[in-house]
This record gives sequence, structure tokens and C-alpha cells, in this order.
Amino acid sequence: MRVGLIAPPWVAVPPPGYGGTESVVDNLARGLTDLGHRVELFTVGESTSPVARRHLFEHAVEPMGLAVPEAAHVLAAYESLTDVDVIHDHTVLGPLVAGRAGIARVPVVTTSHGVFTPVTRRIYAEIARTASVVAISHDQARRARVPIAAVIHHGVDLDAFRWGPGDGDYVAFVGRMSPEKGVHTAVAIARAAGRRLRIATKMRDPGEVEYFEAKVRPLLHPDVDLALEVPLGERVELMRRATALLNPIAWDEPFGLVSAESLACGTPVVTSPRGAAPEIVRPGRTGFLCPTEESAVEALDAVRFLSREECRRDVEERFSIRRMARDHVALYQRLLADVPHGRPGFARAADGGPVHPGMASAR
Repeated sequence: MRVGLIAPPWVAVPPPGYGGTESVVDNLARGLTDLGHRVELFTVGESTSPVARRHLFEHAVEPMGLAVPEAAHVLAAYESLTDVDVIHDHTVLGPLVAGRAGIARVPVVTTSHGVFTPVTRRIYAEIARTASVVAISHDQARRARVPIAAVIHHGVDLDAFRWGPGDGDYVAFVGRMSPEKGVHTAVAIARAAGRRLRIATKMRDPGEVEYFEAKVRPLLHPDVDLALEVPLGERVELMRRATALLNPIAWDEPFGLVSAESLACGTPVVTSPRGAAPEIVRPGRTGFLCPTEESAVEALDAVRFLSREECRRDVEERFSIRRMARDHVALYQRLLADVPHGRPGFARAADGGPVHPGMASAR
């Protein structure tokens, strides 16, 4: 099968630092390739994912979120990917434009990586008229209120996120510097539990800096280590040696890749019972779901009784890249089987080529 993947133009694939969506796209590209499928990835020129690549922009577009360069990027992608069997678009604008303009010549799949809101529901309701929408958790799908073609959990690179002994005298927090990620809560929980806390975070956007200055900096003390834009290798080592990952989310997170990555390292997860967390963490076996700060403090004492080997085995069984790729292939095959007379089609809800001038190709 020939699969065209479209990544957003904001970050290289894989990301050099923070970049959840871009990590997922890279994992999927490699997983599909390992299953014997041909992947064409439309991204930015500085990407290094080990598959055939095409691009319009050489470098990641800054600042993020500008409509004009994103529109140029996705239009170029659809003009370029004429020699594939299915297009899997990880942008929001791409499938919307493709559906309205009728420029897609093959079935289109799009993954919703964010929270469904009144604004995004309006967009995805339109997208779902001509493309198949994938949710990344059952919780996200329940909140969607738009047709969902499949629920496919993310996969973790089990070679990169290796099992670790948890021999560091600290708990870890890995994630964006934002109130919904609960950084200030993590600091408070660790202090109440008498644990050293190591934070690896992204803090670039003005809102992230403002939150840090107002809510996090006043809580910092000598037992908190803060590191910005930690490279992948250092981030993995941080989680491998942590006694637990402290992830007190304050929102209905659609998936929570960092929790699965932590479990792959053998590190139990202490998190909130919100969003997709109950789909990732098995309470009392691979971590704890804690509705209050007090219960999270108690959980940090209890993680020593959990098996780090079981944490790793659970991820190998449920969250591997191979499993994620197979789930996507099953959806792609279902779409292609439904294509009438060679025209693009799309799946209903689960319950009921040549490079264009001006673009470059890398192999």
C-alpha cells in the first residue's frame, strides 16, 4: 500500500525537542514502513524521518499557527501526493480545504490530536463529510459529537524508550509548562511527599512563560530541578531512572503520550483520572489515578510496591508502534474496499507522485 502522510509545517519530523504530533507521525511512518508499506511524508525540509519525504518549506514555519503558510503547505501536499492510495493528514486545515475544494483523488484520513471544542467540532463536522476522522482515545471519541471512523491509541518507540531501573532518588514531570498539565500541582505534591522533583518542560510561548512566572516560580525550592527543551535521549534517561512520573493533568487530555512513554521505561505513573488516563494507566498495577493532591502524595509512597517489569510488558502489549501501524492499516484497507468505481470514499463512524514545481523530495 502507498500511504501519504501530511505533518503540520511547524516542527520537523521527528521533533528535535518538544513535539507530540510530530513524534506520532514519525512513529506511524516507521511503523507502516516496517509492515512493508511505502510511505511518502509531506513535512518540512529539515525533517529526518527515515522515509521518502517531500516538502514546500525548507525550515519549520515560525511563528506557529499562521494561516497563510499552513494553507500553502497543505495545498502543496495534496498537489504532490497524487501517487498514493490513501492520504493521512495530521493537520486541521488540510482535510478541510481538500474536502471543500474536492482536490483529494484518494481516500483521506485525519487524526484529531486535540480536544474537541465548540469551534473544532464545527470544523470536524465539515471534515467528516469527506474524510475519515480518527480519535486517539475512547474518551476523546465520546466527547467528539462528530462521526469517528476509528479509535486508535498512539504507539511508543520501544527501542528508544527502554526499560530502566528507577534508581534515581526523584520523581519526574515531563510536559508543557501550562496549567492544564498541572506543573504547579506536581511541585506541590512532590513537596508534600518529601520527594525531589525533576521537571523537563517546553516553555516558549508567552502564555507558558506567564504561567510559570505567576504559578510555578513562586513554588520552586532546592529540591526542584527545572530543565527546558530536553533532548530525547536525556528525557528518556530522566524517565528510566525516576521512581515515578508525576502527571497531575487538569484537563481531559485526549491521550497523554508521556504516560505511555514512562511506562515503557518501567516507570509507574501517578496521574489524574481524567481524559484518556484511565485507558493508559492500570490502577494498582502500572500506576495510580488520583483525584486529589492528598491521594497523589499517598500514591508516591505506594509506587515502590508496583512492578516496573509489568509496566514495560503492558506497553509492549498495548502501545507498540507495530500495533498502532496495524490498526491504521486496517482502517486504510476498509476505506479502499469502500471506494466506489475508483473514487475517494470515507469510513462512517465506527459505531453505526510527481513532485510539484517548487517542492523538494528527499529519500
